[in-house]
Amino acid sequence: MTPAPPDTSIPTLGPCLFPSPLHRIGGVDAPFKTDAADRILYHSHLLEDGRDASTPSYEEAGARERIYFDPARTTAGIVTCGGLCPGLNDIIRGLVNQCNQQYGISRVYGFRYGYEGLVQRYGHTPLMLKPSSVEQAHHFGGTLLGSSRGQQDIGEMVDTLEDMKVDILFVIGGDGTLRGAAEIVKEIERRGLKKAVVGIPKTIDNDIRYLDKSFGFETAFAAAVQAVKCAYVEATGTVNGVGLVKLMGRDSGFIACYAALAGSNVDFVLIPEVAFELEGDGGLLESLRYRLNKRGSAVVVVAEGAGQHLMQTNSATDASGNQRYGDIGLFLKDRINTFFKERRTEVNLKYIDPSYIVRSVPANAADNVYCSRLAQSAVHAAMAGKTGMLVGRWHGSFVHLPLELVIHGRRKVDATQELWRSVLECTGQPALMR
Repeated sequence: MTPAPPDTSIPTLGPCLFPSPLHRIGGVDAPFKTDAADRILYHSHLLEDGRDASTPSYEEAGARERIYFDPARTTAGIVTCGGLCPGLNDIIRGLVNQCNQQYGISRVYGFRYGYEGLVQRYGHTPLMLKPSSVEQAHHFGGTLLGSSRGQQDIGEMVDTLEDMKVDILFVIGGDGTLRGAAEIVKEIERRGLKKAVVGIPKTIDNDIRYLDKSFGFETAFAAAVQAVKCAYVEATGTVNGVGLVKLMGRDSGFIACYAALAGSNVDFVLIPEVAFELEGDGGLLESLRYRLNKRGSAVVVVAEGAGQHLMQTNSATDASGNQRYGDIGLFLKDRINTFFKERRTEVNLKYIDPSYIVRSVPANAADNVYCSRLAQSAVHAAMAGKTGMLVGRWHGSFVHLPLELVIHGRRKVDATQELWRSVLECTGQPALMR
């Protein structure tokens, strides 16, 4: 007999008669909730509340009773690509330990310097990874395998996998890396090979779609908070002090939002998802002048991809094929100083760019646990013969997601939803600066 679901009703003291003062947050309507319509499902699994298998769903991650690969004859490979991120060494350590200690796989290769390590003409000799060689890896930032950006020849990479008799390839990287993994899968299928490719999504910007969060994100914004606190100290210690902090976030402003909420003493948050202008009565510069007149200091947090329309940029791309963005931090620094100088108003601006510090620190305890569980889930999936997929967490459960589902588009801050509204409430900034 199926037990009845728990009673989730919430008592109230009586009718609500007064209009909320939050009807306007930053100049726009607040996203008010209704008790009857805005509810979160109790169950996260199919068939628990009468839903059938036709409901869209993901495979749940975890060990399978029967596996595809014979562990004694299996060879695995690990590659880390793209920019650094807290937790990379934790993932590597988790994969090696799970392969060796739980499944008995004795041959685990670490390909050095990203996808370059899978192209033999570069001469990057793979490392043979054992539990003893990674036992202290999680105490250090970066990746013990090294990393690189840029596209490589898919055929040459699959040639290397064949030559080294690699059965399973674990690919740790972000959007561009996962697109590369999808192409590797297609080439493997074209050749009729039986090799598993499993991705573990890595992006400090937290912009992989259909995931609760990416590994390393908690560590990254915690490190960013320290920079925000320093900016506040600098700003409040001088006349008309302005602390300007540029944080990572090319297309998604999650780090900027979370750092501002955790740091509390932030007056303006600028992210790629919300356009702003500099000039005019409602622009950033006049809003900043008003804030200085009122409080005597201000802290501005800007994501690296914000305000690109304000600068003269070209169509050049980096090694990963991403458009090269202008430096919004230095741009704002110059424009703010010029604005106040033209008005003969003293301003003391301190500019902080902690990007390399944020991405290079070791993972914190929460990310240690998250990385370990991601690694375990990835090995379980690969040994069961799963391929063309990545592991991640969705609604609190670890799941399998098809690569093709997540590589088309990025996760972004929704300016109509609670996270951005929380930022507006915390900072008091106008919702629209135009």
